[in-house]
Amino acid sequence: MAEAQNIPAGATTTGSIAVAAESTVATRMSAPPSYDVADFPVPHGREEEWRFTPLERLKGLHDGTAVANGGGVKVEVTAPAGVTVETVGRDDARVGKAGTPVDRVAAQAYSSFEKASVVSVPKEAVLTEPIRIAVHGDGGTAFGHQIIELGAFAEAVVVIDHTGDAVVAANVDYLLGDGAKLTVVSVQDWDDTAVHTAQHNALVGRDASFKSIVVTFGGDVVRLHPRVQYAGPGGEAELFGLYFTDNGQHQEHRLFVDHNTPHCRSNAVYKGALQGQDAHAVWIGDVLIRAAAEGTDTYELNRNLVLTDGARVDSVPNLEIETGEIVGAGHASATGRFDDEQLFYLMARGIPADEARRLVVRGFFAELVQQIGLPDLEERLIAKIDAELEASVA
Repeated sequence: MAEAQNIPAGATTTGSIAVAAESTVATRMSAPPSYDVADFPVPHGREEEWRFTPLERLKGLHDGTAVANGGGVKVEVTAPAGVTVETVGRDDARVGKAGTPVDRVAAQAYSSFEKASVVSVPKEAVLTEPIRIAVHGDGGTAFGHQIIELGAFAEAVVVIDHTGDAVVAANVDYLLGDGAKLTVVSVQDWDDTAVHTAQHNALVGRDASFKSIVVTFGGDVVRLHPRVQYAGPGGEAELFGLYFTDNGQHQEHRLFVDHNTPHCRSNAVYKGALQGQDAHAVWIGDVLIRAAAEGTDTYELNRNLVLTDGARVDSVPNLEIETGEIVGAGHASATGRFDDEQLFYLMARGIPADEARRLVVRGFFAELVQQIGLPDLEERLIAKIDAELEASVA
């Protein structure tokens, strides 16, 4: 199994492919999934799933000392007509249906929330306007649980926008009925002092399509765990991510796609840019093709662009295959310095250095920004990228 690496600028790495002979393998979490915090020991930083994370900066989310208070976050949902927005108790059948917590922080979030927010799109409804969920931190600590549910053959776009300052641990569940199509854009635009950990669970129905676009800019520590499993054959999942890691920030994205059903497809593409001293990005991509998942087609890719000295990237793609009856499977990871030749090419044609640098980075992220499909949000993210670059040369 591919060993995680501290990749210096200019280096390139790819993970290895292993055929798993047992149900317990190296790239899955060391403790079995559980809703009970007591089933997970307090991490010390030596565990495989925690060894990249600065535990001392999690503000007590990992060891149970973090306590929710009333000033944590405010959540506002703006939804088109026909969409149901409700608050439910812990006994609602939809709570936890998409996936079980896989680490202590996710289990702590599940055990600590009081009410879950549920946004439901009825079957066969095709929304022409996005559902927007604004999560704003007010400086406190909060545990949350959000559920997005689409009925059979429904289509929707959901934008979850995180701003402000807070210490947040949450579970976010996506339930897709048969034939449904869901696009989710999760934006982490926190203040520099925020801490955000979340497990994203998607349960993709028969012939359903799920597209996740994770955008991470802000926060002191952001640790996200997108996970996908399939409830029937023919499901498709696309996992896209864009992150810009600045001076002193820690941004960690840990993906897991569980191909547990035949004839499903997945594609994961994450790209990051890093600048500044002690900027640290971590990307872990795990894909499991179970013995029953014949006809699987999957690929995962992570690329990182290091803009300055002092930044660090850990990128680990893993692929586990338990059957040879698949359509295709592959993975790749590449990390390199900013391309001075591209910069020279543009400058030789009269483009100022700062503008040339901006064009190169924009081009690096372009394919992911275009996946969003919402002009106002795309423009905002491009402006954010430009602002990050301007700050680096100020």
